[in-house]
Amino acid sequence: MKFVSYLGCLPPNNKNVEKGEILDRFAMGVAYTGDEVVLHSNRTLIEADVAMMIGWVHENSKTSPHLDFRKQIVDFQANRGKRTLLADSNLFLYKNTANPKHYLRYSYDGIFPNTGNYCDDVIDSSRWTKLSANLGIELRDYRSNGNHILLCLQRNGGWSMGGYDVIDWTARTIKELRKYSSRDIIIRAHPGDKGAKGYLSPTNLIKKIGMLKGVRLSREGSTLEQDLKNCWAVVNHNSSPTVGAAIEGYPIFVTDPVRSQCAEIANLDLSKIENPNLPDRQKWIERLAMFHWNFDEIENGECWTHMRKYV
Repeated sequence: MKFVSYLGCLPPNNKNVEKGEILDRFAMGVAYTGDEVVLHSNRTLIEADVAMMIGWVHENSKTSPHLDFRKQIVDFQANRGKRTLLADSNLFLYKNTANPKHYLRYSYDGIFPNTGNYCDDVIDSSRWTKLSANLGIELRDYRSNGNHILLCLQRNGGWSMGGYDVIDWTARTIKELRKYSSRDIIIRAHPGDKGAKGYLSPTNLIKKIGMLKGVRLSREGSTLEQDLKNCWAVVNHNSSPTVGAAIEGYPIFVTDPVRSQCAEIANLDLSKIENPNLPDRQKWIERLAMFHWNFDEIENGECWTHMRKYV
């Protein structure tokens, strides 16, 4: 089997050392198992069974040489019925954003459950046992009390929102929640969204939402775990905050189950906010562990040995 690691997919003057290490270490693991490996620095395309790149492209991606090249890689592989291997941020960062073990999630051909193959149809429960020990996390029992509802926003204009304006989502969600609950609502902006202060200004909130009684913003710089203190339930569109909330025992609601990794354990109907379903989470967390691997596991070929079966 032939594997190409496209170093040319990285942005110019890349300062994130981890991105280059991912490509190098994964290639080492593939070579260790005996498969053919090409480390490719140029922005030209090579015939290969699996092409690995960092980052993803979507319909609203900006135009730049490295982003255009990523799209070329994806199209080149797809047109030949071959795989594109991707690395994305891990879903357990709420516990330690420094990610000292360098756990990342790996998939083929897409970054959502409905578009990518996460190689997670056969579960090895020891993966979760190991990950749980390494990251110091465990499933906590569901909590039966709490005061506020936590709205976890995604990056405005980010591809995961699919063009859905985040403040419009916030307004619509709050108005829907107010039909069924009078609990306080805390709005938590995406910690990496530099424009959040602007679109979450009091003037904009009043204009978009109108009713602000019992609604407030999370304190600047607060962690997810801090915002979860005394929380009743968490509401999100389709991104990772619900993973941490579910692990810590809070009922979760998602408004985009198609692209959420939490769909199988999430409530989908906001009318149930005061009486949420509390599904078993064990199989779900074991499934998530199947596509999270650390640097040692990609470098020694353990991750590739697993993913190779899905080529």
